Amino acid sequence: MSVGAPRGLASSGQKPIAEILHPLSAAEEPLSVPVSVGGDKEAGLTNGTPVETSSPASASSLFNRLQLDDDLEADVRDLYASTETRDLFVTVDDPKKHVSTMETYITYRVSTKTSRIEFDLPEYCVRRRYQDFDWLRIKLEESQPTHLIPPLPEKFVMKGVVDRFSEEFVETRMKALDKFLKRVADHPVLSFNPHLNAFLSAKDLNKRQGLALLTKVGESVKHVAGGYKLRARPPEFCAMGEYLDTFSQKLGTIDRIAQRILKEQSEYLTELREYGTVYSSWAGSEEELRRPLEGVSGCVATCCRALDDQSENMSQDFLPVLREYILYIESMKNVLRKRDQTQAEYEGRLEAAILRKQEDRTPMPVEVEKCQDKVECFNADLKADWERWQSNKRQDFKQLLTGMADKNINHYEKCQAAWESLVTLLQDKQTEDKTSETN
Repeated sequence: MSVGAPRGLASSGQKPIAEILHPLSAAEEPLSVPVSVGGDKEAGLTNGTPVETSSPASASSLFNRLQLDDDLEADVRDLYASTETRDLFVTVDDPKKHVSTMETYITYRVSTKTSRIEFDLPEYCVRRRYQDFDWLRIKLEESQPTHLIPPLPEKFVMKGVVDRFSEEFVETRMKALDKFLKRVADHPVLSFNPHLNAFLSAKDLNKRQGLALLTKVGESVKHVAGGYKLRARPPEFCAMGEYLDTFSQKLGTIDRIAQRILKEQSEYLTELREYGTVYSSWAGSEEELRRPLEGVSGCVATCCRALDDQSENMSQDFLPVLREYILYIESMKNVLRKRDQTQAEYEGRLEAAILRKQEDRTPMPVEVEKCQDKVECFNADLKADWERWQSNKRQDFKQLLTGMADKNINHYEKCQAAWESLVTLLQDKQTEDKTSETN
């Protein structure tokens, strides 16, 4: 694939779909505009994947079909296959703080290894700050509007973190930026974008003018999109929208509860540490009970460390994945809205062409055919990205939930082992006391 390859059907490898046809394609056929039929049944989704089926599916049932083990072996095989054929590897690491008279900011090292001919060298190492990643994502959205662009972490604030220069914040952001860049580099179309090439290889990025221009273009597009009224979104894309709404609600609920659990764990950890200190100080004034009291203090300290590790895992590993997919949902909804805008534009041009043909028998304008091709390309690219997103989601959530289970098991095993050791200590103490009394 080359950089100049046309976006759409050729890039995604999907066949054209036939949801929308030109009534003008047959001169003798009755002229009509495609509309939705009330009696048609909607196509359902299995785990959010668009399929053709005659049975209706509700939004709640779509989310309940999230089965992490379904098609997992196929996903793993695809992952291994893509790894063997991959020719672009990127890594984000080594954050550094820069302090100047004007501003303070963090840069990250971006390392690249590739065998592609589009790059002049096989390896690159550049430093980029957050706004550079933001520039790349905006450029990808601008140049690849039919594709799903992975999300970036929030620019200023992450929940539970106030200082954006803290070690925890920087570490979490670095992992998110690394995941963003890896997803872009693994994409069969986005990875060939010239803006990505510049981001990975250029020593300096000239972004300011491009960002200002893009802002104006974005506002114009939003204004134009508001004037269109879509006649009928294809059922499979309706099902996608319903799935995203339900998935967003579920993730939002999990995120809020997890935040509350994390806060309660922090408060409990503070009390638990004070609780252990009381036993430790008590042991200093009770010589006969010194060993049991110190044993209780040691058990509490072990439980504190285990709980601290569990809370750290939730804040640095569990919550960021939830936030990433909440942002991913917004990105997918944005692509769906662009697809609807493209279809609405096509329907508007088609309806105008039909009216002109009825009046003066003029031939079908070329713009109508171009709009139809654009809709078909948009649909094919969106379907391909949707399937890729579902595959990544299954792998990410399997890893996330498995890791959460392992961390909880490890936490309770440490606590159990600590208290069991205390029981042994108390039993030994009781045996010593009996022996002492006998003597």
